[in-house]
Parts: sequence; C-alpha cells; structure tokens
Amino acid sequence: MKPFLRWAGGKNWLVKHIDSIVDLNHFNSYHELFLGGGSIFFHLNHTNQVFLSDLNGALINTYTQVRDNVEDVINYLYTYTNSEEFYYQIRPIQFDDPTEQAAQFIYLNQTSFNGIYRVNLNGIYNVPYGRRTKDFIQADLLREASIKLQGVNLEAGPFYDFSNNIQEGDLVFLDPPYTITHNNNGFIKYNEHLFSEEDQRGLSKFIQQIIEVGAYYILTNAAHHDIQTIFHHNPPITLSRASLIGGKQANRGKYDEFLFTNIETEFITENRSK
Repeated sequence: MKPFLRWAGGKNWLVKHIDSIVDLNHFNSYHELFLGGGSIFFHLNHTNQVFLSDLNGALINTYTQVRDNVEDVINYLYTYTNSEEFYYQIRPIQFDDPTEQAAQFIYLNQTSFNGIYRVNLNGIYNVPYGRRTKDFIQADLLREASIKLQGVNLEAGPFYDFSNNIQEGDLVFLDPPYTITHNNNGFIKYNEHLFSEEDQRGLSKFIQQIIEVGAYYILTNAAHHDIQTIFHHNPPITLSRASLIGGKQANRGKYDEFLFTNIETEFITENRSK
C-alpha cells in the first residue's frame, strides 16, 4: 500500500527495487529507525514483529493515533478546509489532544509546500501553504494504514536508543537525513541541522553493532565519496532516482543514491559489478 504522508526524501523510488533485495521470509523482526513517510514499511508484507521509530515525536504520535484512533483522526480532518486562510489559522495551534494533533499533522503535511517537515528554533512548524488542489482527506488510505499498523511497536527517539531491540536474524532499514549533497540538490543546508557528519559516523558504528549481533541492514544515503568512506562495512550499489525537492538550487533531473547492505542477492551482486 501507499504511505498516507508526503515526505521529502522519502523512499517511494526504492519500492520498485526492494522486492529484489528483501525477502522477509528470511528474516525475523523488522526495524525501521528513520520512519518518515514509511514507504518501505507499507510496501513490505510483514509476518513477524515490527519496530518503527523516528526522532520526530509528532510524526510517531501521528502513526500511533492512526493505528489506535483512525476514525477520530478522520472525523477531525473533515472539519478542516484546504484554504490559505485556514492553513495559517491552524498551523500555529498547539493542541492538547493527541488525536487532534495527528489530524493537524496530516492536514499540514497534505496541504503544505512539498510535504517538507520543518520547525523554527522554538519548535514551531513553519512550512508555507502549498496551494495543492488534491483532496487532503484520504479516509480509505488512513483506514488501510491503521490495519497495517496493528501490532506494530512505535517509539520516538534517536536511532541509537533502539540497539537493544535488534537481535540475530533481524532486518534493519536505515534512511537517515542526507548530510552530504549529491548533484548539488540544494537541500543539504537544511539537513545539516537534522543529521550532522558526526551523526553519520555514529550511524556507521551502529551498523557495526548490527553486523556483530548477526542481524542485517539496508542503508540508503547520498552517492558521495565521503559517504562511501564513512560506511565502509559493505561496498555500495548505486541506484538512480528523480529529484522531487524544490528550491532555488534544486535539480529536478536524475541523480544517484547509494544503497549499502550485508544482504546478498542476485540483484545486489549484479549492480555492484557495474
């Protein structure tokens, strides 16, 4: 199924490749530690335990409310209007009710500029109105997401808080904010505040722990020689994707991304040999 959120830097482009890389029957629990829009989670058919997390607490609350209270979320959304006036009216409100917080999050995500999640120094969401005409209420998709999320473990926090959850034979999917630019896409200045080079190096150590415990990982990152140096555990494969991020220096053409993994499949072997 498709994600119910738009997410800058999301992995919809990877979905067409993922079945050639992952057979969940070969793994135990599944972990996704930079959840974002959850493209890979929603695509894969999970039969074992699933652990989803993200540093963004508002995002995790949204997933939790969709899992546990989807009809209440939908009912709140039906009281909203896709207009510039309403957008700027509801954008600064800080609701106390977690379910209404989730509805506000979904509304802003669906009607904002490019689906970017950005807050100011005071933690206030400040993305401008996007002037989208598409219906922001996707009730059936939210209900499907709620079914998919049943029994899933959802927690907010940095990736390194969840190392003890990872056991031998598990699969960990890692899609951190990109710190180093590729093709000068102009988005990196924002992401430096989210995930620094030091964070990238910490993630590299985390991957070493995954390997040592006997688990498997898939990491996506920018195709840049510094990234290849930092994540030296396995040689990368290079995949091409379209740029969908706007901005003054945006390049809406094609650019490459790295995928690192200690899984061995024919697809990975073929692409590494190119």
